Amino acid sequence: MSLPKDYKYSEEHEWVKAEGNKVRIGITDFAQSELGDIVFVELPEVGDTIEADEPFGSVESVKTVSELYAPITGKVVEVNEELEESPEFVNESPYEKAWMVVVEPTDPSELDKLMTAEAYEEMISED
Repeated sequence: MSLPKDYKYSEEHEWVKAEGNKVRIGITDFAQSELGDIVFVELPEVGDTIEADEPFGSVESVKTVSELYAPITGKVVEVNEELEESPEFVNESPYEKAWMVVVEPTDPSELDKLMTAEAYEEMISED
């Protein structure tokens, strides 16, 4: 399982990659492997505000539908439109092709509450 060391992680299995004053968000390799084959991804619109710990979209797999929980609060400035046509990117490339949204954080200090790769790895190994 791959886990980029310079990303932050939420307890809900989202990853966050800081990019200047914005962050890119997706779901982890662990999450996609637990879900199985992804067949549909529902994401917010550009301009929407997402709230930390609140659902901002969902992924549907052959097994189940799972909510996506925002790891931070902020304004959506970019949405990965490719996932509409190619939801399988979530399984194939969770950190590169399958990012979900880019957000301008309302409170960048929220990033400090997220886990390091090591802490996330420890959490999932206990499950």
